[in-house]
Amino acid sequence: MMKKGFIVLTLCALLLVMAGCGNSSSNASSGEKSVIDAGAGEGATELSYWTFVELHGKHFEKMLEKWNKENADRQIKLNVTVMPYDDMHNKLSIALQTGTGAPDIADIELGKFPDFLKGTPQLEPLNDAIDPYRDTIVKSRIDIYSKDGQNYGIPTHVGASVAFYNTEILEEAGVDYTKIVTWDDFKKAGQQVYEKTGKYMGTADTSAPWEESMLLAQQGSDYTDADGKPQVNSPEMVKALTMLKDLQDSNVISTIAGGQPDTEEAYGEYNSGNYATAFMPLWMMSRYTNYMPDLAGKIAIAPIPVFEKGMPRSVGGGGTGTVVTKTAKDVQLAKDFLAFAKLSEDANIEIWNTLGFDPVNMKVWDMKEVTHNPENEFVKYFKNNPFDVLQEIREEIKFVKSVPASPTINNVFGTVTLNEIFEDGKDIKQALDDAQAQIEQELQ
Repeated sequence: MMKKGFIVLTLCALLLVMAGCGNSSSNASSGEKSVIDAGAGEGATELSYWTFVELHGKHFEKMLEKWNKENADRQIKLNVTVMPYDDMHNKLSIALQTGTGAPDIADIELGKFPDFLKGTPQLEPLNDAIDPYRDTIVKSRIDIYSKDGQNYGIPTHVGASVAFYNTEILEEAGVDYTKIVTWDDFKKAGQQVYEKTGKYMGTADTSAPWEESMLLAQQGSDYTDADGKPQVNSPEMVKALTMLKDLQDSNVISTIAGGQPDTEEAYGEYNSGNYATAFMPLWMMSRYTNYMPDLAGKIAIAPIPVFEKGMPRSVGGGGTGTVVTKTAKDVQLAKDFLAFAKLSEDANIEIWNTLGFDPVNMKVWDMKEVTHNPENEFVKYFKNNPFDVLQEIREEIKFVKSVPASPTINNVFGTVTLNEIFEDGKDIKQALDDAQAQIEQELQ
């Protein structure tokens, strides 16, 4: 979901970048706590909720008010604690292992989720709570938080990856983004952009493998094999990085300050009009509206180019699964509220309107009064409607697996491998072979 000098990136920071669900809390390790009653009466059940994303707590607050109005006999007060990413996951892991001190409900970032499914998960299966919504939600987005047929996490968004094109730059160069279908088309367009404007068409990311995920998915491949073992030096990965390196050598893409589009340094580069394209999950929309005001009305959204026409043009990126713990004081109440707050139509309308995420409940995708509301800040900002693109690619959104090896793979790529290739010019096959060996060694 970086330039020289941004090589040292901790694993926790990298995983947070891959989450894509909003800004993390930077509060003290004890976290910031608040009790949300949302009109609940004296007999309400108090449930605790841990998160590392402040905006998630605000979303729950809005949904809790609706829940309490509709469920007079099952009202809830929510005790919300927002903690820094690493602190929250570490404390949650210890609490679940010891059986003491865990919250009733918690967010777990996608890259961390496999760690909480090891052995016998200390999380409640959510199948019965999900079932009423199962026919309308993106199945693969539930599957990534599952084990042995049991669903343990509920997602916040689809995270469909798309291309964000700066049409002002492209028009100056005489490029029509709607004609870009393949990577060959993208290369020709990028060479024209560089020749006419001196600007780069896109980025050679060095600290987060967003683009590699997209390129693997369109080839039907993954970072790991069917058994979850790393295969980062696969022919598909070699093909992906060879193509990207060729784009870099042809002045089509270049490394960017911050190392990938979703960083504060990169926001400034984009806002200044130095790069024409970002390939990112759709939640990147909120970064544009919040941090790149000068680009309002200039950014068009489109499917990602593919090696060959007919390949899938998107992959889900980032994510957070919200769980109910085994020690929850009222398991069924927590499960029912969680499903209501994240899977219901009302919840997904709220997720789109306030967070700018592509809703996992696809019924909302067909509600034009919601998706094409002219007063919506995202509809106002972008040159075309995001949901028109989502509808075009809705059957093409693939997903890469999140397995126990994933955090290690992401860390090695984001701190070593991508820098070696795009900054140091290391031979691609050698860099990937070295990455494979390092990952295998760290997993032992």
